Formats: sequence, C-alpha cells, structure tokens
Amino acid sequence: MSRRSTRTTRTASRDDSPCLCGLPASYGECCGRFHSGAAAPTAERLMRSRYSAFAVGNEPYLLSSWHPATRPSRVGLDPAMRWAGLEILATTEGSAFHTTGTVTFRARYTRRGEEGALHERSRFERYEGAWVYVEGTFVD
Repeated sequence: MSRRSTRTTRTASRDDSPCLCGLPASYGECCGRFHSGAAAPTAERLMRSRYSAFAVGNEPYLLSSWHPATRPSRVGLDPAMRWAGLEILATTEGSAFHTTGTVTFRARYTRRGEEGALHERSRFERYEGAWVYVEGTFVD
C-alpha cells in the first residue's frame, strides 16, 4: 500500500470515529468540520473543537482560533500528553446572539502514565465575526 493511500485511510477512519469532544457525532461531522475551516457557531462549540485539536495535535487550528491580541507564536504541544475526556461544567453567554462568552470545563489527560485534569474557565470573544479563544483562568 502506498503512503498516500495509508494517510487517506487514516483520515477517513478518524472522520468516521466518535468525536473526541464528547458530543454524539462523528469527528468529521462535529469538530473535524471546524478544523477544516467551518466557523464554530458558539463559544462552547469552539471550546470543544479546541479540545479536539489538542487531542489530535492540530496546532494550526489552535493558533487560528486564538485571539490575535493574546495568541502565542506557537502552542508547544506535549507529545507525551494523551487527552482522555472533556466535561463542560458551565457556560455564560457565547451564543449566536452574544459577542463574548465563557466556558468552564474539566479536561482529563494522561501524561507519562500519570492521570490529571485541567480545570479552566476560558473566555471567548467574537473577532471579525468568528468566535476566538482569548484567555483562560485555572479553577481550583
């Protein structure tokens, strides 16, 4: 089998697999479409798509969905990090009718055999018509 067909099979397989963000849809129908250029309709959907981007190592998407005023030059993904689940705990605003919103979440991970969780309240804004991540605050 050629390299090209192997890559295509892996992409198709990932598109048909359950979405990593936890919603009951395939990756291709859910976060995959945002990773391919569709705009997330709410702050929560952007948060979910960013979680999935961390899980699949999609640094370009993470950077493009970050507000330019707070965007780093690179994300610096940790190859030892394995994301294991996302739980949305609360949202404020962030709908099609808002310009700002927050999403409080807990993301579980495993790193070098150690389990952990990231508990954060993320702030989102609309920038040039699209939802973008602005900043996050760790929650105890």
